[in-house]
Amino acid sequence: MVNQPYLHDLHAAVAAPVQAWFAPDGQVRAHGAQGWYVADTRAVARAVVTVGDVEPEPVGVRAAGPGRLVASFIVRNVGGNDADPAVRLDRHLEVTPAGVSERYVLSCATPGPVTTTLTVQVRPDATGMDAIRVGGALVGCPAMQQRDDEVRWALRPGLDARLRAPGATYQVDATAVTATWPVTVSPGHPATFGLTVAMHDPDGVVRAPSTAAPEWSRPEVETADRRLAAWLDRALDDVAGLRMSARFAPDDVFLAAGAPWFFTLFGRDSLWAARMMLPLGTELAAGTLRTLAARQGTRLDAASAEAPGKILHEVRRDGLAMPDDGMHLPPLYYGTVDATALWVTLLHDAWRWGMPPEEVAPLIGPLEAALAWLSGSGDPDGDGFLEYIDTTGHGLSNQGWKDSGDSVQWRDGRLADAPIALVEVQGYAYEAAVKGADLLDAFGRPGADRWRTWAADLRTRFRGAFWVDSPDGAYPGIALDRDKRLVDSVTSNMGHLLGTGILDPDEERLVAERLVRPDMTTATGLRTLAEGSGGYWPLRYHGGAIWPHDTAVVLAGMAAGGHTGPAGMLTRGLLSAAETFRHQLPELWSGEDGAAAVPYPAACHPQAWSAAASVVVLSSALGLRPDVPNGVLHIEPPSTGALGALRVRGLRIAGRPLDISIDGDEIVAVTDAPVTITHPRPTP
Repeated sequence: MVNQPYLHDLHAAVAAPVQAWFAPDGQVRAHGAQGWYVADTRAVARAVVTVGDVEPEPVGVRAAGPGRLVASFIVRNVGGNDADPAVRLDRHLEVTPAGVSERYVLSCATPGPVTTTLTVQVRPDATGMDAIRVGGALVGCPAMQQRDDEVRWALRPGLDARLRAPGATYQVDATAVTATWPVTVSPGHPATFGLTVAMHDPDGVVRAPSTAAPEWSRPEVETADRRLAAWLDRALDDVAGLRMSARFAPDDVFLAAGAPWFFTLFGRDSLWAARMMLPLGTELAAGTLRTLAARQGTRLDAASAEAPGKILHEVRRDGLAMPDDGMHLPPLYYGTVDATALWVTLLHDAWRWGMPPEEVAPLIGPLEAALAWLSGSGDPDGDGFLEYIDTTGHGLSNQGWKDSGDSVQWRDGRLADAPIALVEVQGYAYEAAVKGADLLDAFGRPGADRWRTWAADLRTRFRGAFWVDSPDGAYPGIALDRDKRLVDSVTSNMGHLLGTGILDPDEERLVAERLVRPDMTTATGLRTLAEGSGGYWPLRYHGGAIWPHDTAVVLAGMAAGGHTGPAGMLTRGLLSAAETFRHQLPELWSGEDGAAAVPYPAACHPQAWSAAASVVVLSSALGLRPDVPNGVLHIEPPSTGALGALRVRGLRIAGRPLDISIDGDEIVAVTDAPVTITHPRPTP
C-alpha cells in the first residue's frame, strides 16, 4: 500500500541539488518526508534542537530569502517563568548546493545571565527518495566515523555527508550524533552556535550550476493589487533554488520541476517554466533548449520510449521505481508526447523575445529532427494525430501533462483505452509546425512550406474529430481513444488550445466561455475536470484538482485572444490562491469552490511552473507580443484589466531592460532594445 507522505504543512528550503524539509514547528523529525537531502537521497532524517534537554516552544517559521528559513522558539524551562517570554531561540537555516548550515541564536531579557546547554540531535540517513515517496521505513542508520571535529557517514559509494559543529562536544551512538554546547547568555549579549552538514555528489546526473546569479531579471511591480508583487517576489526566490545543470550539459541552466519528488530535469515542466519566464530574459530558455537537445532521441528503443528527434521526459541517476504501481522508469526516459512540440515553440518564442541569432542557429538541426518526429514516430499509426501508448507495461500509461493512470476518462468516469491522442497535444503540434516553419525560413533552411501544409491539414482533421456536440454547447473532448472514439469529458485540456492557432476565433470564444462556467472555474482557479463528471473529486490529482500552471496557460491563451472577462476571472483566482498559500503556490490544490484554496496534502512546493505562473499573470496583464527579429514590440493590454493601473520596471527584451507603465488609456514603455514599440492607446 502506498502512503505518500503529506507535504502541505512542511516548510521547504532548496538550492539544487540539496533540499531541506522541516516540520510545522521548525524541527526535523524522522517522519514522512522531513529531512535534508542531496541527489534524491536523504542524508539527515532528524535534527531536533533542545535547550536544557527540553524542546523549546515553537512560535513561527518564515522564509528569509532563497534557500533560507528562520524558525523561532520560546524557551520556558530556563530563566524564570514570567508571563512575558524571556528567553528566545532563533534557528536560521541556509541551504546551498554544498549542504545545509544552521545558526542557533539564543537571546534573553532576564534579570541576569542564564546558563544552560543547547543540543542538536542528528539522525543520519541514506534512504532513497523512491522509498520515501511511497511511505517506506527508514533504512538502517549508516555507520558513522568521528574524526577530530567532524562526523562522517556514507550515503552511497562516492557520496558522503560530513557534520561539523564548532565548539560542541559530540556523542555518537548507533543511531545518532548529538552535538552539545554549554551556553551562558545575558540581556543584550546573545549566544550564537553553528552546525553544518556538507554534502557533495560529484557523479550526479544533475548538479548545481557553475554560476550563482540567476539567468533572469527581477522586476519591480507596482499595482493596486499588491498580491501580484508579493507573489512574484516569492516565486523568483523559489525558482532560484530550482536552478540546475546536467552533467551532460554542464554550462547550461534549467529549472528542476519541483521539490521534493521531481527535483531533476523534466522536459515538459522545464520547457513550460522557461517559456513562462521569457519576459525576464532568454538565457534560461537557451540553457533549457540546449540541455534537452544534448539528449534528443536518436534511435528507437521501447524500454526508454526513445525515438529519433524526440525530447526526453525525465532524467534521474538511478531511474524511478514505484513497485506498487508496477512502474519502473529507466534513468533516461522519453515517455512524453508533448515535450517535443513544446521544445520547438520555446525555441521560436525565445527567438521572438530576442535570443541572439548565433544562439538559435546551432539549434536549427535539432529543430528539424523534432519536427520530423511530429509526423513520424509521434504518429505511429499514421492517422495524422499525435498519440502515445506504453508498450513496456512498466512505463507511464498516460504521457501528457496529466500523466496519472486515471487522467483520461469518459464523462461517466470510464477510463479511455490507449493509444491516446490528447486534444491539447494536437494544438501544440500545430503551433510547433507553424512556428518551426517560420524559423526554417528565417535561418535559410528548406521545408517551411511542407510544415505549413502539414499544420493546415492537421487543423482540418482536428475540427472534424475533436468537437463534442452537446446540448449545452459544443466543446473539444479530451482525447481520441484506441478506437478513434472521441472521449467526451469536459476538462481544462481544451484551454491549452487557446493561442496555438488551431482554433478559429469563434471556436476560441466557445472554449473560453465553456471553461469559466461554475463546473470548471472556481474562486481559486480552473479545475482539471468538470464538477459533475463521473470521475470528479476535488482532491483527485488530475480529476478535479486545480493546477496553477494549467490555469496560467489557459488565461494566457484567453488574454491573447481578447477574452478579457474569462482571463480576468482566472487571474483573480490565482491571486486569491497566492494569498492563501502565503505567496508560494504549490503544485496543485483542491478543486472545491470557496474563498480560500484548500491544500492538496501531497503537493510539491516549490514547483517551477507554479512559481513561473506569476510571470504569466504579469505579462498577460501587460499584453506583450514581442517580435524582435522584425524590430517590433506590441503592447496590447486588455481594455479592462484585472489588475488596474500597472507599473513594471526591469523586464527584459533582446537582453535589454524594459519598463512599462499602464494607467487607463495611457501606456508608456521605455527600452533601448532595437525594437519599435506599438500599442493601441495614446501616450501622454
